[in-house]
Amino acid sequence: MGIKLNLKVMVFLQFFIWGAWLVTFGSYMINTLGFTGSEVGIVYSSKGLAAVIMPSLVGIIADRWVKANRLYGILHLLGAIALFTAAHVSDPNLMFWVMLFNAMVYMPTMALSNTISYFSLEKIGLDTAKDFPSIRVFGTVGFIFALWLISLLGLELSNIQLYIAAGASVLLSLQSLTLPDCPTSKVKKNKSWVSMLGLDAFVLFKKKKMAIFFLFAMLLGASLQITNTFGNPFLHDFAKNPEFTDSLVVKYPAILSSIAQFSEVFFILAIPFFLRRFGIKKVMLISMIAWTLRFSLFAFGDPSPFGFTLLLLSMIVYGCAFDFFNISGAIFVEKEVDSSIRASAQGLFMTMVNGVGAYVGSILSGKVVDYFTVDGVKDWKTIWLIFGSYTLVLAIVFAISFRYKHDREEMKHVTASH
Repeated sequence: MGIKLNLKVMVFLQFFIWGAWLVTFGSYMINTLGFTGSEVGIVYSSKGLAAVIMPSLVGIIADRWVKANRLYGILHLLGAIALFTAAHVSDPNLMFWVMLFNAMVYMPTMALSNTISYFSLEKIGLDTAKDFPSIRVFGTVGFIFALWLISLLGLELSNIQLYIAAGASVLLSLQSLTLPDCPTSKVKKNKSWVSMLGLDAFVLFKKKKMAIFFLFAMLLGASLQITNTFGNPFLHDFAKNPEFTDSLVVKYPAILSSIAQFSEVFFILAIPFFLRRFGIKKVMLISMIAWTLRFSLFAFGDPSPFGFTLLLLSMIVYGCAFDFFNISGAIFVEKEVDSSIRASAQGLFMTMVNGVGAYVGSILSGKVVDYFTVDGVKDWKTIWLIFGSYTLVLAIVFAISFRYKHDREEMKHVTASH
């Protein structure tokens, strides 16, 4: 197997594992195990907790002591054990600890997969900027494939989704044995622990503009976690209405959700144009407005012909909501931060979005869902309108507080390198 094909298989399985349970696990916990919204939110918060510190710690281990490809395989084997165990758990407290362990070993593998890909491509003389995107897109394909598989097999409310994810983890662990060895770095061994943990980037909070940016990165990270946690359970709840029992939305909600991943691909390709034309601040504002639309369309959507159109539009705007902040935010950091702490700053950005933001979003959204649940019936319209109001307020405050002058020529140069 050639290196590029090997990497494509690796990335496909990496995101297949996540796609097999991330979107549908909340529905399984609510509908099959009888968990409350808060309990589901707490379980999903494990991803945020793990994302705060584990990628940096595992990065240090890979840099100093254990080859990245070997560590990658070990972590996925441990992840398989965790997912297999989770399939047998019905207690919400125990589920949190099992999924926290899973998140602690899975979240670092996302960064390790990039490290392995970059090293492998450079080893055979390829340009990572040019050749990596065509490999990374197989991750999106893997995620979508897993969603469709789980949905078409009718496993969205079954623990079998966890067995499938565990099986894929074992396959990826075995496949990692065929990946090129990634040597530890002598250069990074000389770095301080503060630098290796990315803590030197915290100096950026002294700058008002950067402090505001990272604050909003955290607040929007909460929005992403809200939709990951409760989007699928919302669609499953339409089964309680006899009028919609046989609708496609009720039968295959994960397939409908996969439209959001297709949308991501389109909006990723559109980012350079929008950044050059409108600038980072306006693109970020578009993202916040898209989040408001995402939640508002959910509030009024249902499986009826008109309501289905609203649900479909909600999936489409998700790509804009997700990509326009996450990708443009990374480009903003690349442009604004000194090269000496650029890697640390990117790590801080991801920590605020996928760590702190995801944790806060999981906990608070669970409480909101429970507050608007009476006798097991959730008032989804009110719930989604509250979330939509939240992101609308964010957009207004961001527009007023974040000051940034757009330089079209400079941005043209920056986007050309991404």
